[in-house]
Amino acid sequence: MSVMEMSHRGKEFLSIIQKAESDLRTLLSIPEEYAVLFLQGGATTQFAAIPLNICTPNDAVDYVVTGSWGDKAYKEAVKYCKPNVIWSGKSEKYTKIPNFDTLEPNPDARYLHICANETIHGVEFKNYPTPIGEKTVLVADMSSNFCSKPVDVSKFGIIYAGAQKNVGPSGVTIVIIKKDLIGNAQGSTPVMLDYKIHAENNSLYNTPPCYGIYMCGLVFEDLLEQGGLGEVEKKNKKKAEILYEAIDSSNGFYRCPVEKSVRSLMNVPFTLAKPELEGEFVKTAAGEEMVQLKGHRSVGGMRASIYNAMPLAGVEKLVAFMKEFQAKHG
Repeated sequence: MSVMEMSHRGKEFLSIIQKAESDLRTLLSIPEEYAVLFLQGGATTQFAAIPLNICTPNDAVDYVVTGSWGDKAYKEAVKYCKPNVIWSGKSEKYTKIPNFDTLEPNPDARYLHICANETIHGVEFKNYPTPIGEKTVLVADMSSNFCSKPVDVSKFGIIYAGAQKNVGPSGVTIVIIKKDLIGNAQGSTPVMLDYKIHAENNSLYNTPPCYGIYMCGLVFEDLLEQGGLGEVEKKNKKKAEILYEAIDSSNGFYRCPVEKSVRSLMNVPFTLAKPELEGEFVKTAAGEEMVQLKGHRSVGGMRASIYNAMPLAGVEKLVAFMKEFQAKHG
């Protein structure tokens, strides 16, 4: 019987989801006082679920907006609480992350929201802010760098992530939430967005994305076999280093707009000094079986996404191609 055919409440599937949660807890050293929820609707659904679950409509919350996803999260929260953007990188085209010590967060904010890694613009938090308010919790969208490196979960109130970048198929959304934040949802919260409902039912209130959870579980097993997230991070750093080095040593033929200290290990955006060559770059690379290198339509240029599953050999092939392309067109 396929996992897709199993009753989600049968003992066979229960063993799958319980093992997936157990392995994820081991990978991230998730403390006992945190619940792990396997949900649906993508991280985008959590943009609404988070304020609905932990805020009243009049609660102030702070957002640090370092890219498109952080901006979308803020705009959704406007409907359910009183969010305030305490810093935005929009005017500088989302190429940096602020020094948190220079910001003025609201000490009464219910939570401080960040997007840990911005896929479109390629900026990544290398360390995380500590909220100043006694009741302020840190909330992070980790969709695109989830399980790419170790994280101290105890510093966060909520970590949420769509699975599709690093740990499984689209359709699974993982929420790691401190248990004392559960159970205070606004009265208008839809039942499917209420963390209390999902926590009480062990993510089985309705039929979850069973096959996607099964695939996530296989990935967690593999990450553990690789030696855990410390070893995974070493591999990701090496891949990113050789790609950024190829860009930085190209005498300006290739350029990465992101401030070096916050360059993403997952998403590497770059442009060509001659923009008219970008179409040919993408087309020629596709002929060499390197696809989806075109940058997001909102920023243009190129973007190489080098998630956990991308082997070092793939990045080395791209770097070799980039050098050949520069030799031909430089």
